Amino acid sequence: MSGPSPELFFETMWGYQRTAALKGALELDLFTAVGEGNVTAAAVAARCGASPRGARILCDYLTVLGFLVKEGERYALTPDSAAFLDRRSPAYLGGTVEFTLSPLLEEAFRDVAGAVRHGGTVAAAGGTVSPDHPVWVRFARAMMPMMRGPAEALVDLVAAEPGRPLRVLDIAAGHGLFGIAFARRHPRAEITAVDWTGVLEVARDNATAAGVATRYRVVPGSAFDVEWGEGYDVALLTNFLHHFDPAACERLLARVRRALAPGGRAVTLEFVPNADRVSPAPAAAFSLVMLCTTPAGDAYTFAELDAMLRRAGFTRNILHPLPEMPQQAIVSEI
Repeated sequence: MSGPSPELFFETMWGYQRTAALKGALELDLFTAVGEGNVTAAAVAARCGASPRGARILCDYLTVLGFLVKEGERYALTPDSAAFLDRRSPAYLGGTVEFTLSPLLEEAFRDVAGAVRHGGTVAAAGGTVSPDHPVWVRFARAMMPMMRGPAEALVDLVAAEPGRPLRVLDIAAGHGLFGIAFARRHPRAEITAVDWTGVLEVARDNATAAGVATRYRVVPGSAFDVEWGEGYDVALLTNFLHHFDPAACERLLARVRRALAPGGRAVTLEFVPNADRVSPAPAAAFSLVMLCTTPAGDAYTFAELDAMLRRAGFTRNILHPLPEMPQQAIVSEI
């Protein structure tokens, strides 16, 4: 048996270097350059407007991290890098940096000890849940590539008779892709999207680009306060409940329950850790994000979400894992 090792300590303490290297590579468009066939440090340097020494050191570091492979003096993309980091790929994720490394989110993690002592964010104005926070416009613009797959998956979970009218309420719609996916799949679906005004401008642009703008209505304001009507067949709550404490979640869910037509269903998309709260890793780790960026948010277990939904008036809640996604979906019936 090997003895104690400081490796994990130093890997974690130097984690900012990994982040900075990847961000720098994306700014240089290095992965696209390699994907185009610029496979030596000199060729990468010429394509990216960099020094050969700098390109060689960064490419070697990215190889150490697992983003590139190297044979002799030639570099190549890994399958993951080709899929997600080459700008020519339809699944390109480089734009998510605008949100994931936004100054506000970085600032929220500068005093984790303070957040732990306080029991919630110590960022100004209540963190990311403050009204009309501009970070959500960044989110709406940056995170679309990650959400196309989950959006289609949610439509699959809520089978509806083809051709019949379908009223969909999309709460905290963000980029709008979840509601838009229903509108694209169901030609008679009408979507009501609720979010802050600036965010809804992004959603409306996406609805126009998708050709569904005439069936896409926006309601600006707080999901806890605005009047969104009733008689909906489907209500979408995607990546939203984790921002709030259980009491607030239940108040919102009760509003959603009252807005549904007989036979209507709510679809929740969330990071759902197991009961041990340390697995699976992506969902469990998300609790720290909520601690540092919100006053009282959390990553809730299915037992906790099921209890909230039942207290809000839903009678049956089914958990659906989504392949290759850190989130899971819950379909709730009234």
